[in-house]
Amino acid sequence: MSPIHDFATWEPLLRLLRASNAESLAAPGGHVAGQISGGGWSLPLRRVAPRPGRAALIEDMRDEIDAVERVQSALRDAGATSVSFTTEISPTGKAVLHLLDGGPAVEPGIGGPHPDSLVLVEGSVAEPWRRLPDPVPGAVPAPSADPGLLQRTLRERLPDAIGATGAEIAATEERLGVELPDELKALYRVTRGRWEDRGDDHDAAVRVFEAVSCELFPLGDLFIADASSRPCPWRFAAMEAVVTLPDDPVQGLVGSPGWIVFGDNGGGDRIAVDLTPGPRGHTGQIIMISHEENSGAELVADSLTDLVMRRRSTLRGRRRQDVPPTVARVNIRSLPSIEAAVHPGLEALSIGVWDDEPLSLAPVAGLPRLRSLSAYPGTLADPLEIAGLTGLEFLELGPAEWRVLLDADAVPRSLSAASIEGRGNEHPLTVVALANELLALWDRPGIAKATLAGDLGPSV
Repeated sequence: MSPIHDFATWEPLLRLLRASNAESLAAPGGHVAGQISGGGWSLPLRRVAPRPGRAALIEDMRDEIDAVERVQSALRDAGATSVSFTTEISPTGKAVLHLLDGGPAVEPGIGGPHPDSLVLVEGSVAEPWRRLPDPVPGAVPAPSADPGLLQRTLRERLPDAIGATGAEIAATEERLGVELPDELKALYRVTRGRWEDRGDDHDAAVRVFEAVSCELFPLGDLFIADASSRPCPWRFAAMEAVVTLPDDPVQGLVGSPGWIVFGDNGGGDRIAVDLTPGPRGHTGQIIMISHEENSGAELVADSLTDLVMRRRSTLRGRRRQDVPPTVARVNIRSLPSIEAAVHPGLEALSIGVWDDEPLSLAPVAGLPRLRSLSAYPGTLADPLEIAGLTGLEFLELGPAEWRVLLDADAVPRSLSAASIEGRGNEHPLTVVALANELLALWDRPGIAKATLAGDLGPSV
């Protein structure tokens, strides 16, 4: 038997959970739940506050760390990355522990045992992650693009740098499947960016940064920032939308086969040459791809020459406030009604916390681009109205709303992914059973459950 399925592995942790949650465990249907991975954990444990004037120390939570590490060690032995669980512990110490394995069709939840998104169609991704750049037939390099000037300037700034050979550049082009633009070739002919070329010169990286205006990647580390380079869980990706307006210099995309990343701004944002510019952009312009955003990129310079010469672009696209939102949020703080969200370009609708009468979905019926709907539990007047939204690829509902659709055989078969939104007090096993019903409709692997039982003895 694997240690992860041995009650003894979990016993120290279960004792801590019992001590921290005695009242809730003693209530009818009482349970506690959590999640542990190789790199962290989310557990409902009460920690002792440090003495006034002293910061918390590792030793203050030694029992918790030791108990978690027993489980983490068992995960490693089993070749698993994480485990979710729920447990019921009686006042006499009888404990039942349910281990949950989402399998390949379930994205793990964030900090809890509930499944996050159910991937109903294997390999599917949200629409923005399928979007390819539009052709811009009139796009040309900026007038400032000057490979000769760029190369001469960099040789003056980096006289001792070792440049890439033609064979090394050709090998990179073959690996990427795209020809590098002339400016990028000129840059790497001056310096190929390899750390080993700098020897013991610890200031060389600073000089390269100052010369190029970014942290330059070695030639062998160049990569294409297509959509797959920016992964995102379904429930968040489904509520994204990408838009390119007629006067945008950069196309609104998650990623593009024409975004060649060659550097970093020093804070985790990628610097790339853009070969698929927006309607007002230039081929070979320089963009920055934020590590804090799921889509889009910002224009930095009209050409690589401009970046090196420290000339920043003044082009700006149209303000998004002038455009009806493709993602609308109806809740007590945002839009006051579903009617206020309606327009032909609406792609995603989120109905959040609502303290008025439940809402009808009739106003969005027939919208041609609506593909994602998320509705907080209790906010829909009639969940069966969802059956009229024939273009949905993602749907997030509460357990009661999903139950209505399942019982009426009205779950939209256009879905590629789904999510079950609880209020926090839903028993994980109830949510798992519901999730498995949905997965079965698409013949997808269900969430596996292993049940362990043991006796912790009376509380001390």
